[in-house]
Amino acid sequence: MAPVLMGLLAIVLFSCPRASSDQKRDFPELPAHRREIFQQLATLRGASRVRRDASPRLAARQAGSCGNDTSDQGALRQNTHQNIFEDDDGSTVTLAWVGDGTGIILVLTTFNLPLAWLFFGGTSRLYRSEDYGKTFHDISSRLKNYYIRKEFGINVGPEHSQKVILTADESKHPKSGIILRSSDSGRTFNSIRLPFQPSLPMIYHSSHSDHLLAYSTDHDLWLSQNFGSTWKKIHQFVYGCSWGPGSTIFFSAHPDGFYDVNARGVLLLKRTMDFGKTYKTLISQVYSFGFAGRFLFASVVNNQTQPRLVYVSADQGDTWNTAQLPPVSHEQFYSVLAADDEMIFMHVDDPGNTGFGTIYTSDDRGLLFSKSLEHHLFSDTTGKTDFTNVTSLRGVYITNVLDEDNNIRSVITFDSGGEWKPLKKPDNSQCDATAKNPHMCNLHIHAAYSISQTLDVPMPPLTAANAVGLIIAHGSVGDAISTMIPDVYVSDDGGYTWSKALTGPHYYTILDSGGLIVAVESHVDKPIDVIKYSTDEGQCWKNYSFTNETFMFVGLVSEPGTKSMNISLWGYKTESIYSTTWLSITIDFEELLTRDCEEKDYVKWLAHSTGTGTKTDGCILGYKETFQRLAKASVCRNGRDYIIDKKQSFCPCTLVDYMCDFGYYRKGNSDECKEQPDLKNRVLEFCLQGKEELLNTEGYRKVPGDKCEGGFMPNRSEEMTNVKCDQILSVKDPVPKITIIIVVLSVLGASILMITGIILIFKKYVCGGRALVYRYSVLQTNTDEVCIAESLDGNRSNTENTYHDDSDVDLIE
Repeated sequence: MAPVLMGLLAIVLFSCPRASSDQKRDFPELPAHRREIFQQLATLRGASRVRRDASPRLAARQAGSCGNDTSDQGALRQNTHQNIFEDDDGSTVTLAWVGDGTGIILVLTTFNLPLAWLFFGGTSRLYRSEDYGKTFHDISSRLKNYYIRKEFGINVGPEHSQKVILTADESKHPKSGIILRSSDSGRTFNSIRLPFQPSLPMIYHSSHSDHLLAYSTDHDLWLSQNFGSTWKKIHQFVYGCSWGPGSTIFFSAHPDGFYDVNARGVLLLKRTMDFGKTYKTLISQVYSFGFAGRFLFASVVNNQTQPRLVYVSADQGDTWNTAQLPPVSHEQFYSVLAADDEMIFMHVDDPGNTGFGTIYTSDDRGLLFSKSLEHHLFSDTTGKTDFTNVTSLRGVYITNVLDEDNNIRSVITFDSGGEWKPLKKPDNSQCDATAKNPHMCNLHIHAAYSISQTLDVPMPPLTAANAVGLIIAHGSVGDAISTMIPDVYVSDDGGYTWSKALTGPHYYTILDSGGLIVAVESHVDKPIDVIKYSTDEGQCWKNYSFTNETFMFVGLVSEPGTKSMNISLWGYKTESIYSTTWLSITIDFEELLTRDCEEKDYVKWLAHSTGTGTKTDGCILGYKETFQRLAKASVCRNGRDYIIDKKQSFCPCTLVDYMCDFGYYRKGNSDECKEQPDLKNRVLEFCLQGKEELLNTEGYRKVPGDKCEGGFMPNRSEEMTNVKCDQILSVKDPVPKITIIIVVLSVLGASILMITGIILIFKKYVCGGRALVYRYSVLQTNTDEVCIAESLDGNRSNTENTYHDDSDVDLIE
């Protein structure tokens, strides 16, 4: 047996993936000559790996160099728990946490052979833990001999609902389906016969876990208001759907009442606010739509001779305005990189399949957009972008640009896109061979695009809302990203400074709100027996040998929210050339950090401070934030009840509190806004609620969310005229089909509030050979979705996107 172990670590934001297997990515297929050009442009340029002799003063101390206290080793050994899943031939293992801080984990294993459908659907086994994975109990009898569809996973309800849904395989009955549901965190399950065959996981309402949306194989949208006991068909031939606030549901459908996978561009966007009793058509000629923050987006086109437009509504579709963005052809796309209640980051693809585009940022209405960053890397073949939100600090984002010299470089903004800067070179690292000047270079971060190019990057950057200023990422130091083996770098001040923490690629996770970091080396086809951990934000690392057996590692997981003190390593051991056995090893760090942190263990830290001590030091987006955070020398635990303590004070307004207004841009690193050449000496006007609006501006508008007071106050006014303009398209007007994409990759809303579990999937298949091959994929979002969950509801509080991770990010096509 040659199992191939693969993984998908994804937030349980169970949005609808593609409604049918024949729907592929809507990114245009490149002609051969353009594909060759793109590959030449987008290939990461690297150089030979050079020795990096760290500065003795600031060098990160590698694992083992800090000394391994024997008492620490003893405490960890006593709190290391191994589970062997005997006689389980599951080729796929799926894990899900149920609830926050409950310690309950469900593990589903499924096994099926190629062409198994000719004989039987497969087998499934279910395990349950109530102690964070230290022990598991086989509860497979509760599945009632049903084979559980692994592609539907373990569908966990929001917050503390204790709801769980498993979808059984009913492929032999195409007009009906079966779900197994639990309202007590998996203690008991009961089966429900559905009046349809689901094609996607059920979508929970974020605040009413009994309310479910389902999408059928017949492209119908169904609703249940009693946790699946009874169902009502809301609409036929639906192309996309989303929960909105309260009882609101958005969905798109064909005006002629049929389903055609190629019929996009003629759809109607509809809304029901009473669970399907009545409908309202919001806008026509829609290709796709998205709901992010408090903004509802729709991509619309008049006809093939005109560029397509993005319409934005801030009142759930009652009124619409055209987003003031550059027009794009049918070969280009718009992408909402991030959105919250205050602003939108929008990527606009450049023409010509270049692999890059321009980031624009909006005003607080989502209407006026200004240029923020050019040459932003966004591959239209892979659909991957490196745009990363540093969730613990306001206004901080990291991404990569594809320069004119065809090199990929990293940049960071600390003021929500007002200014982008290169990342500083770590003091304990040397420039690699990509640097023209061996003493002048920068740090460059690997993220989703590098992973899509199958570089040796096991994880994207990791941040957590309750680990203030902490960023962990793979990268290289030079003039551009290198394709050679990356190292792990850590920033403890939100990206202003960095240090090399670990040599080579690793899996890593944050525990105890940043008080503990755990890492595991990434090796292919090589067993591991050591983990590394740090209690001082990556400055000093210690080793712990957790097993004496051969352990083929495939995944490092911890409870979402980064407050846990437990980590689990998943892998397998080989019984014979024909058999492998799943193993989980859970390590509890509670007995390592036994002392609760006291007030003396914390220090005051001014975010964004440059150390100048001036009146404006630390001012970002109009105010300062002083945090109380754990001192690096303090070895104690924050605990589950830890709440970030911060104080705010307002700042006087300066140039940096303003973005360039519509028609203006900043050149290079200048704070001054200059008029765009193509709009120079032209009257700036835009359409707002059906009337022409004249914009009188000196080139500046305050950054959305900026709270500065007094100081620099440029003149700016909007004057409404009586001249009518075409604000919105008629519902009745037909429009030819045209390719259009709106992508929502990251939402700065409170997705963690509905996310109470993390799914971890490993796979192994019978391939006929003897060699064991495995790959464990990184934390990533689901990228093929028709219906989206209510995580995009901006009415909920703004908390971390667990990944991206927790970043919790959706793709809408």
